[in-house]
Amino acid sequence: MGKSILYMSMSLDGFITGPDDGPGKGLGTGGVRLHEWLGEPTSELPHFDPPGLSGQVFAEGMATGAAVVGRKTFDYAGRWGGDHHGVPIFVPTRGTPPAPQSGWVHYVPDVATAMREAKAAAGEKDVMVHGADLAQSLLREGLIDELEIHLIPVVLGDGRRLFGADRVELELTRVLDAPGVTHLRYRVAP
Repeated sequence: MGKSILYMSMSLDGFITGPDDGPGKGLGTGGVRLHEWLGEPTSELPHFDPPGLSGQVFAEGMATGAAVVGRKTFDYAGRWGGDHHGVPIFVPTRGTPPAPQSGWVHYVPDVATAMREAKAAAGEKDVMVHGADLAQSLLREGLIDELEIHLIPVVLGDGRRLFGADRVELELTRVLDAPGVTHLRYRVAP
């Protein structure tokens, strides 16, 4: 069975969006800076083709077999049109979920169910995780194996923080320094 890996771009001061994020403005004010390492979008899937080491990291993310995405992140990202790199998407949702826009989207009642179903769907492949609140919940539950942080050399000063107040021990396993970003891979310590 594959690993669960949080993939997130983050500012030096710990923000994954700029201030005032919301529907139609998923990255908030100034937050697009956090994703410049991907390069210019293309019209073809997977919509990005970063060069060099960033391309390697991007390809690893696109090789995952399922995604678990926080509801807020999913909604603010326009639900990715119902497709995130052609894999099943599991979205923990309280209350009545909206109607799925594609067969790829599965609304589930909680984070444990989301991860269990995503790992089953991914088989031997890894599971991609997106979302700050979701990441904090999964870390508390011991359901994230690794974190791939794309650290951007900018201080945003405000926005949505990736990490909460919970203490989590991490082991640095890889550092890739690429233009405009340092890709940091951590293993969650047992």
